[in-house]
Amino acid sequence: MHIKCIIYNYIHASLNKNAEVIKLILTISLFGISILSYSQDEKKSFGKINGMSFVAGNKTIDSTHVKPMLNVGTNWVATIPFAYMPTEVSPELQYDLEWQWIGERLEGTRQQVQEIHQQNLSVMIKPQIWIGHGTYTGEISMTTEEEWLKLEKNYTNYILDFIKIAKEENVEMFCIGTELREFVANRPYYWVGLIEKIKMIYAGQLTYAANWDDFDDVQFWNNLDYIGVDAYFPIGKERDTDVDDLKKGWKKHLNALDTAANQFNKQILFTEYGYRSMESPAVKPWDYSTDAPVDMKAQCIALEALYQSVWHEEKFAGGFLWKWHADNQHAGGKRNNMFTVQNKAAMDVIRKYYN
Repeated sequence: MHIKCIIYNYIHASLNKNAEVIKLILTISLFGISILSYSQDEKKSFGKINGMSFVAGNKTIDSTHVKPMLNVGTNWVATIPFAYMPTEVSPELQYDLEWQWIGERLEGTRQQVQEIHQQNLSVMIKPQIWIGHGTYTGEISMTTEEEWLKLEKNYTNYILDFIKIAKEENVEMFCIGTELREFVANRPYYWVGLIEKIKMIYAGQLTYAANWDDFDDVQFWNNLDYIGVDAYFPIGKERDTDVDDLKKGWKKHLNALDTAANQFNKQILFTEYGYRSMESPAVKPWDYSTDAPVDMKAQCIALEALYQSVWHEEKFAGGFLWKWHADNQHAGGKRNNMFTVQNKAAMDVIRKYYN
């Protein structure tokens, strides 16, 4: 039962001076609060989230696209419907467009969720914005109040359309935004209001995907279930060649994560994490543009260091590996230096920790 409804009913009964009604409402309200508390405890009883970020494709999926994730111990899958902005200073936001790949659109997202659920996997819907020319979404910032209000209206529509799918398909978790540093910093009250609107519709878990370098600036973690971090922390130096070197690089970042977890009494969730299969992938893990030589061992070492550093921690809920392509048979491979672990030596590392 919503707290505002409880208060309203109580006042209404008081005005009628009906003691029996007041007594009954208070009893029902307290019972409702107990049930709410119980259900929240229940939905927070997930084990370790061994997740994959599933790449939205240009066709519908079936079990053959999902089952390979089960083979490495995956128990959660993130679906990623994109919206598009022409520039970082434009309030225009477009989504569910005919020219988009079907997996990025509303009905494609619904179909993905249904197929993933068929394999008894949990789902996080994680909407993301794509800006022309590859501009970083953290730079989205309007120049006038009118433009801010227009962006907020457009973004609310975008999120609530996918929230309806999350509600109707019993999606376990929803990520309300991804790497929106300036938007979050400049409009904190908007985000609190958006979260309230979401909670009026959707009862599942909520998080936000902050970038690794600004998660401790987010002001609304108290309103969410997890502290979400896209965990591309720079933990390596050039020519770091073993797990112990990279574990040393994790220490200062783990201290910052611990501080946030303690401050807000929330678990940390890596809404994205991963390394490319190239030389020195842990120096700038976020960099997808470098044309570096393939190095399968380096990817394995970086992932091993991450798992040894954080995966056993109680304050750490788990995470979603970036990224997994639907066509597993033709994804990744020995000549691929990008993030996916598919058909690479790193598959064995994932399997060891996810199982």
